[in-house]
Amino acid sequence: MQIDTPQRGFSFQAEGPLDMRMNPNQRLTAAEIVNRYGERELANLIYQYGEERRSQRIARAIVRARPIQNTRKLAELIAACLGGRREASRPAYRRKREGSGAAARTIKPLIHPATRTFQALRIAVNQELDRLTQFLIQVPDCLLPGGRIVVISFHSLEDRPVKQQFRRWQQEGTMRTLTRHVVRPSLEEVRRNRRARSARLRAAERVAEPGAVSSE
Repeated sequence: MQIDTPQRGFSFQAEGPLDMRMNPNQRLTAAEIVNRYGERELANLIYQYGEERRSQRIARAIVRARPIQNTRKLAELIAACLGGRREASRPAYRRKREGSGAAARTIKPLIHPATRTFQALRIAVNQELDRLTQFLIQVPDCLLPGGRIVVISFHSLEDRPVKQQFRRWQQEGTMRTLTRHVVRPSLEEVRRNRRARSARLRAAERVAEPGAVSSE
């Protein structure tokens, strides 16, 4: 899997080049963003695509430390900038009970301070949100009646346009939503596959005739 390949530069868990390209043939890399963007432009990118409240502090530290050519140096810089490293490889699950006898549910595990910045860089390099929007627009034309689409998103920036498009399809009557509420992984699944912890699943089905679905 490309995200586990250090040479692709997606992860801060191992040292690799600041690449992050899904398509190795495209021109823009994470290294170009990190080493060439202005401080304000970099801060805005980290805030917009990483939802990182401390984006200005991170951008300032990056600009001062240039050039930065590998993932480990960037991750260590961000951790130092934000005041320490919270272990990502050992998630600290806490439990909260809702009423008598209710099943315990998970609270978000602690994450590495560089997680949001790496997410922002990856999204920017690959234009992920634009490509997701373009894909969703084409879905009804690609499915025969009864055909289904299942989308798994891993953060709110992905899930928001998916949710909005599913609602639009329902209103237009082109697709029927199969998941009334977003489907989340169980605690057991997260224990077996930690990457599933933030997954959100939505599904829809193509209807035979436009307008055949109630918008309620």
